[in-house]
Amino acid sequence: MLEIRGAAGRVATQLLITVLVAPFVFPLWSMLQGSLAGDGLGNYSSVLGLPQLPAFFRNSLLIAVCTVVLVYASTMLASFALAKLPFVGKEVLFYVLLLALTMPSAALTVPLFITVQRLGLLDSFVAVILPLTALAIPLNVLLARGFIAALPDELFEAARLDGCGTLRTFWHLVLPLIRPISAVVVVWTFVGAWNEYLLPLLFLQSPTNQTITQLPQFFSTQYGSDQTKIIAGAVIITLPTVIVYLALQKLFERGLTAGAIK
Repeated sequence: MLEIRGAAGRVATQLLITVLVAPFVFPLWSMLQGSLAGDGLGNYSSVLGLPQLPAFFRNSLLIAVCTVVLVYASTMLASFALAKLPFVGKEVLFYVLLLALTMPSAALTVPLFITVQRLGLLDSFVAVILPLTALAIPLNVLLARGFIAALPDELFEAARLDGCGTLRTFWHLVLPLIRPISAVVVVWTFVGAWNEYLLPLLFLQSPTNQTITQLPQFFSTQYGSDQTKIIAGAVIITLPTVIVYLALQKLFERGLTAGAIK
C-alpha cells in the first residue's frame, strides 16, 4: 500500500485530491444554491407540503428495499456458485450472464411492457421490482464473483473437513468475509432503484403508486416550470442515497479497492 511520509507529501496529496474532487462538488453546490434561490427555505416548504410526498417516498422506499434484497440474495448465491462450486457449464453460464451487460435498458422497455401487460402485473410494484432486479444482477455478479474467487481455497477445504455443507459454508464463511463487496452491491442497487425514472413512469399508472422521481412534475406546467422548487425537490430526492452511502462508506470503499492491491 502506498504510504506518504513527510508534511510536504501530505500537503501535495491533499491539494491534488481537492483539485480532483472539485469538479464533482461544484454541481452539488450549484444545486444547493439553486434550491435556495427566490423563496429560500420556502422552496423546501412547498415541496415538503405536497400531500402526495409521503406516498411517493413510501413507494420508492418499498421498491428500492425489495430490489436490494432480491439483488443481494441472487448476486451472492450466484457469485458463490460461479466462483467456488464445480458444475458443468459454469464458465459458459457466466459469460452468457455477462452478455446482459451489453443490452441497453431502453431497448427492453417495449418487450417488458408487453410481458408485464400479458402477466397482468401492470400498475403493480412487482412490474418495477423484477426488471430492476434482473438488470442489476449481471454487473453485481461480475464484481462479487471476483471477490469470492480471491478467497483462499484452504478456507473452504477446512470448512468441509469440519463438516460444513455448502449452505453452512456460504452462510458462516462466505458472507462474513465479503461484507465490503456486499456494501457495494447494496449501495449501487439502492441508488439505481431509488433514482429509477423510466420503469415507474411506464408501469405504475395510478397516481397513488408513483415514485419520488415524479415529484418535479408538480412544479411544471404547459408554459413553464418553477425551477427553484424542482431543484429543491431534487435535493430532497438525493438525501436517502447520501445517507445510505455514508452509512456504508468504509465498507463501500474497501469493496471497490479490494483486489487492486495484493
